[in-house]
Parts: sequence; structure tokens; C-alpha cells
Amino acid sequence: VPEVVAWARRHQLVVSLDLIFGVPGTTLDDWNTDLESALALDPDHLSTYGLTYEKGTPLWKQWHRGLIRAVDEDTEAAMYERAIERLTAAGFEHYEVSNFARPGHRCRHNETYWANEAYYGCGLGAVRYVHGVREGNVRDVQQYIRRLQAGQSVTAWREELPPWERACETLILQLRRRQGITRSHFREQTGYTLNELLGPALSEAIDDGLLEDDGQAIRLSRRGLLVADTVLAHLWTAACRNQVRRARRLPVL
Repeated sequence: VPEVVAWARRHQLVVSLDLIFGVPGTTLDDWNTDLESALALDPDHLSTYGLTYEKGTPLWKQWHRGLIRAVDEDTEAAMYERAIERLTAAGFEHYEVSNFARPGHRCRHNETYWANEAYYGCGLGAVRYVHGVREGNVRDVQQYIRRLQAGQSVTAWREELPPWERACETLILQLRRRQGITRSHFREQTGYTLNELLGPALSEAIDDGLLEDDGQAIRLSRRGLLVADTVLAHLWTAACRNQVRRARRLPVL
């Protein structure tokens, strides 16, 4: 890694590193060492991800069979908090749940995804999201070439979510950002207010200390960051239930 980073620096490239914490058998001291080793390379951007066990992978099978033991939740939470403290102290901006950047080095590519705004995707397996329609290209290279040579579309799948579901998706993606969701912009982008979408679940999450609300925007609190996936899943479920209740009140035409 140091050799690759040195090569990138010689060619005046931006350097971004990905780190994974919560690896079986590791301790908080191990994670501290990883953070210091990464900082010693002076990257422009750092992503820190908690290890997940994806079903069907060799790692998941080992864990499922008891061959390896996952890091306990308290230690994993401590690792994440240490990353936040150490990287922000080193001058990095914590701008998304898992991402840190030096000033001027946020990942603009990913920021478009997190805002749920439009983007194009060209090439094998690429995904695009234009005018509310998400499409993906075929992932098999031979099939991709055959379709191109035959003048056929390389689109493999297409989805267009109904407005309320698109609003839910926007909610979940934008809450990953540390700036959170601006109420006025969310209404303009989705056609829904946060209160309409979430109902009582919004105030409950705020009262529970999982979300912060300054009247203009809502964002995950420090406590909410530690259980971000659970919070986001709860809000999604609440929005779905709220939509069902609203639909039942609509008159039958």
C-alpha cells in the first residue's frame, strides 16, 4: 500500500483509503494501529466500514459454523467512535456515516448518490438514475458485446418507484450525510414533508435522542450514528405504515 500511495503522489493523484473495522480476532488496539498507519500515508479521503457478514460468502459460512467469532458490539462501537475522534482531530471532515475527507476532497460522485439525485452510468453493469427511472446494464461481458454488435439495448433491468417510495429512498440516503436533510429542500425534491412521510416516528426518534432537529434540518445524532442502520430501517418501516394508513383514508373513485 505505501508503494502504491507513493506512486499516486508522484503522479499528483488524489488518494483515498478504505479501512474495515470489526474484523474477527482484532482489538481496539489493532484498530488504533490501522488508523495511525493510514494517517501516516497522508490520504485525502478515508472510508471506514464495519465488517458485515454477507450471506453465502466464505466468511459468512465460517461465522455461521462457529469457526470464527465476531467482534462484540461494544468493541465495534468503540472502534467506530475512535475513528470519528481520531480522524476529525487529524483535520478530516466527517461528512457521511462512513466517510471522512480533507477540506475540498469530499467524494462528489458518491454525494450525488446520497442526495438521490440524477446520474448517468455507461458501460458493463453500469447503473443510471435519470428522471426518476433507475436502469442497469447487463453484467455479462459477452452478452454486453453481442448486444452492442447487434444494435440492441444493453439495459438489463428498469425500475420507477412511486412518489412516496422514492421519497422514502431519498430520506434513507440523505440521512447518511452528516449535514442531514434540509426540510425545505426535501419537500421541493420529493413533494412530501418529513412530517407527512414519517408521522409520529419522526418526533419519537428525536425524543429518543437518535435524531437531532434544529428546525431547519434533521440529522443523525452521535448516538444515532452508532445504530444508523437500525434507525434508518425503523424510519423506512414507519413511512411505509404511514403511507398505508393514508391510502386507507383516500375515497374510492
